Amino acid sequence: MNTETPFEIFLVATPGLEQVLCQEAHMLGFAQARQVPGGVSFDGTWPDVWRANLMLRGATRVLARIGSFRAFHLAQLDKRARKFPWGETLRPDVPVKVEVTTNKKSKIYHAGAATERIERAITEELGAPISPEAEVTIKVRIDDNTCIFSVDTSGEGLHKRGHKVAVGKAPMRETLAALMLQACGHQGQEPVLDPMCGSGTFVIEAAEMARGLAAGRSRTFAFQSLTPFGAERWEAVRSAVAPPREVSQVFYGSDRNAGVIEMGAQNAERAGVSDLCHFSHASVSDLQRPDGPAGLVMVNPPYGARIGNKKQLFAVYGALGETLRSRFSGWRVGIVTSDTQLARATALPFLPLGAPIAHGGLKVRLFQTDPLP
Repeated sequence: MNTETPFEIFLVATPGLEQVLCQEAHMLGFAQARQVPGGVSFDGTWPDVWRANLMLRGATRVLARIGSFRAFHLAQLDKRARKFPWGETLRPDVPVKVEVTTNKKSKIYHAGAATERIERAITEELGAPISPEAEVTIKVRIDDNTCIFSVDTSGEGLHKRGHKVAVGKAPMRETLAALMLQACGHQGQEPVLDPMCGSGTFVIEAAEMARGLAAGRSRTFAFQSLTPFGAERWEAVRSAVAPPREVSQVFYGSDRNAGVIEMGAQNAERAGVSDLCHFSHASVSDLQRPDGPAGLVMVNPPYGARIGNKKQLFAVYGALGETLRSRFSGWRVGIVTSDTQLARATALPFLPLGAPIAHGGLKVRLFQTDPLP
């Protein structure tokens, strides 16, 4: 598989936010991107894979479909796996791990046995070592007797931007935060305020979006250890990123916990957006509307499921709603919570709800408003 032969590229999405990720892919020039169960799919080349990893803020991972074949029993799987062109994608000197999933429609139903056959084929035919700690992962889905092979080109999850060290309790992943901001219509041209900012994820993501920074600029990827990778072509992809934009608006984070405010400031410094971010120590009731144009209040408050006593949280949500209704006329609001009763305690005029969203083992929803009266 050379760098110019098109193949299917699959962007893994947070369940419930596939449509938002598809919109982001279109905005980045992946015109053929289409929403499918679990993510977004389009045909592209290896440089498209590299650019998707570098630029997409909402994708969890980027998978490259590298081939498929039919197999009705393990002996057939073994034989065909040995003939598979592993060397077009994998290097013999780079460790790899194999993950197999099967379904009831397939005669090969034992994922562990299938994994062993494929691992043995890679080791004996290509020479690549197998390691459970390998950064390069081959993902195999056996569906209706068809074995579909993909390589995870990202390595570590794409929420790991490479510059965030300090986190607070129950942090929101950067990929999810980016999709939530986009779902609220934020594209970087307005101020954003998070009154329960924790380690600053919403604030920093919004500032990076405003400046036009590449999401993966500070990290490495698994595709750099694959056969099609070329350092010069990769540098060309990186060099094609538009230069950082001049930004006039400010992004605000506050929290009643002074310790996490310091974390947020440190994370913004490492991300290169500290000049755009203003962090302050304040309770929700003390929150003041910033000077300047209205924007978006984006908040991921405690839900009671993991942090906080739910009964006490009704007062917190009530105070948040009172503050926003009385001081934030013209601002839109986005609240992420797993509890509809808590959201309603804000007495904010929410728009109709979208689909549930998977977050940390919970199902959360994004409660949004139009500009407040």
